[in-house]
Amino acid sequence: MEILVKQRLRELRKEEYETQVQVADAIGIAESHYQKYERGASLPNLENIWKLADHFGVSIDYLVGRSEER
Repeated sequence: MEILVKQRLRELRKEEYETQVQVADAIGIAESHYQKYERGASLPNLENIWKLADHFGVSIDYLVGRSEER
């Protein structure tokens, strides 16, 4: 799961032409914390998964790799 999460976060962020700082600010976490998600060093908790899915306009299932439908 962590591989899909980190890949999808990076892909979605780049599609939106956003920096890691912008995404972190948008969901209310530190940049270093968000960087850990993209590196696969940690997984977002449920609240942050929800915020990230809302931010990128995708389903939680898509973000965590349970679905290919955004």
